[in-house]
Amino acid sequence: MQLTAAVAFLTILQEESVSIHTYSHSFLHIILQNLEHRDAGVSNAWLETLLAVIEVLPKETIRHEILNPLVSKAQLSQTLQSRLVSCKILGKLANKFETHIIKREILPLVKSLCQDVEYEVRSCMCRQLEHIAQGIGTELTKNVVLPELVELARDEGSSVRLAAFETLVNLLEMFDADDRSQTVLPLVKSFCEKSFKVDESILVSLSFHLGKLCNGLYGIFTPEQHLRFLEFYKKLCTLGLQQENGHNDNQIQLQTLEQEKKYILVRKNCAYNFPAMIVFVDPKNFHLELYSTFFCLCHDPEVPVRYTMAIGLYEVAKLLDSGVYVIHKELVTLLQDDSLEVLDALISHLPEILELMSTGGENSGSESKLLTVPDLIPALTTAEQRAATSLKWRTHEKLLQKYACLPHIISSDQIYYRFLHRMLTIIMTNNVLPVQKAAARTLCVYLRYNRKQEQRHEVIQKLIEQLGQGKSYWNRLRFLDTCEFIMELFSKSFFCKYFFLPVLELTHDPVANVRMKLCYLLPKVKSTLKVPTDKHLLQQLELCIRKLLCQEKDKDVLTIVKRTVLELDRMEISVDAFQKRFFENDLLDQEKEREEQLLLEMEQLEKEKQQNEGRSTSMSDKIFEKKRRDSKTSTLSKSISLSVSGSSSSASTSKEGKKSKLVRSQSFSTQALHPKYGNIDKCSNKSSATGYTSSIPGVGKGSMLPFSDDSFRTRSTNISGNAVFSSSAPIATSSRNTANSVDQKNNGTKDSHSRKMSLKNRKSNS
Repeated sequence: MQLTAAVAFLTILQEESVSIHTYSHSFLHIILQNLEHRDAGVSNAWLETLLAVIEVLPKETIRHEILNPLVSKAQLSQTLQSRLVSCKILGKLANKFETHIIKREILPLVKSLCQDVEYEVRSCMCRQLEHIAQGIGTELTKNVVLPELVELARDEGSSVRLAAFETLVNLLEMFDADDRSQTVLPLVKSFCEKSFKVDESILVSLSFHLGKLCNGLYGIFTPEQHLRFLEFYKKLCTLGLQQENGHNDNQIQLQTLEQEKKYILVRKNCAYNFPAMIVFVDPKNFHLELYSTFFCLCHDPEVPVRYTMAIGLYEVAKLLDSGVYVIHKELVTLLQDDSLEVLDALISHLPEILELMSTGGENSGSESKLLTVPDLIPALTTAEQRAATSLKWRTHEKLLQKYACLPHIISSDQIYYRFLHRMLTIIMTNNVLPVQKAAARTLCVYLRYNRKQEQRHEVIQKLIEQLGQGKSYWNRLRFLDTCEFIMELFSKSFFCKYFFLPVLELTHDPVANVRMKLCYLLPKVKSTLKVPTDKHLLQQLELCIRKLLCQEKDKDVLTIVKRTVLELDRMEISVDAFQKRFFENDLLDQEKEREEQLLLEMEQLEKEKQQNEGRSTSMSDKIFEKKRRDSKTSTLSKSISLSVSGSSSSASTSKEGKKSKLVRSQSFSTQALHPKYGNIDKCSNKSSATGYTSSIPGVGKGSMLPFSDDSFRTRSTNISGNAVFSSSAPIATSSRNTANSVDQKNNGTKDSHSRKMSLKNRKSNS
């Protein structure tokens, strides 16, 4: 009853049912009387109501009705409950009065309660010092509040020390550099040293406020102190994961369940503070100073720690900027996490994270898509499959909605082969309507940014055949949902070209629910038409509506048809030219149409580029072959010129030279040749007969290619040292070759005849 009354009084105040004067006159005394109710729950409920009333009461009423009685309520002679209530009221009153009133009437009570004999009162008053400091200003805070905090920080009660530490951190901005370096920093160092050995009660709070503390004291840290606090943070990040207990390195103890919970909470707080610690060490030093810690927190065995890291990953990515590529492995790890809670936390900012990953910050170009995240696509597909097989359909729906960002992250072909068909499968097989709609919209986004017309036509055909003309009425309903998304994302002309008539075909659907949904969609369908371009489609629409009015037998559908007809009659169809009333919509539709046309042009340019590359490749091959032939021809012409010059020089010799050559040839022919060289003349004649003639102008048909056989030259040189064969003086013409061979034969017969005559003379002499 008391709780209900407290809530009712608070509701009257919030709804301003009566004036403040009437409220204070009628209800304030009742509230003050029940503050010291013996039931703590009831007392707290009335206290909450009073604190809300203080916000709107005039100063004089507060001073007479609340502050003056508070002096007696805060005395040691009063009950513990009364003194605790007084602490909270004093914290609220500090912002309602001028500084001199606070200094004269409130601060003495504050000092008295800070030195109360009960640790609950000291702790409660210590937590109100933050509000009091904001009311009295910087100077009084330094002179009055800071000494009280230093004393309370050394209190024997752990809850008091904890309250002093948290208040000190919250008031850090109000202290100047001297106070921070001379008073606050020694206290913080003392807390850190004692947290592992003596006072583990402060460990959780210390881990929660460490990021704020390190950045608040950043300017006064020496390099050694900076490193010391960083190492302390790293130690907290792995607390409870080591085998050894922190109290005794040599003694291994089993951790209690309470300790394990505390250590998990400490690591979770460290994960919460990780972005602040990146600022503390400077993002440029992340890989050197904090990457190993980041890796440990992302692979922590406890779900709450990984969940917190997944929530803060976007902040980490923003801070790293151009160095974001460093954490891509951890992104993949969190996408493949066993816990769906972690995945759900990660996908909240997944589009922003992927955009940072793909662009790589301001120092990298947009062409770096997926170069830094090679395992992203398998991780994304795995995450979707795990969400699909779970019972948490909201996570699956959220994930599919976020996957609509992928056209800006990865290429059109990768989306087509790895994601687009998966979306169509989800639409047709999933049993959860929100999931199906999310997949349908994402599929339309993929279709919108697909860069190949052949693939777009294939998807459109599948949508019409498998959904619009599917056997299941559920699929036909999803087809209408998909058409609604297409009207939202695509231009009017695109919808009219591909989906207008398939939608109208559903007016003959055998299921009443499909026809009913179509009727609700008809006004949007009509809004896509433009006259006179789509006049024939408008006639088709009117014909279908007439058939529905005449042939519809379902009462509910007929009612909706009649209502839709009235709405369609009131609609005005936009014309091809711009109209003022449709100006914004027409501009938006024109922009969509321009983008669609741009995609077609880009596709055409890519095809032409590929064709040109193919042509250039074939042309380069042809040019290379032509150059190779030209080089061979130039070599051939050089050798022919050499042979011609050799023949002309031999013709200019004297008759004596001819006779001497004839003698040498006769002496050479008298030597016995090896049988295998007997075909030399045949080879030369054969080569002249096969037609290896040059096509170079100025050289007759009888001229031959140079025949050079190195083995023949060396061996023939060894046979006769007197015979001279020049490697650069080839046989000039076939007639000359034939004449030489005839001369050699004649000389050979004469020589053999002389040998026979000499042998006969020797026999007769003998």
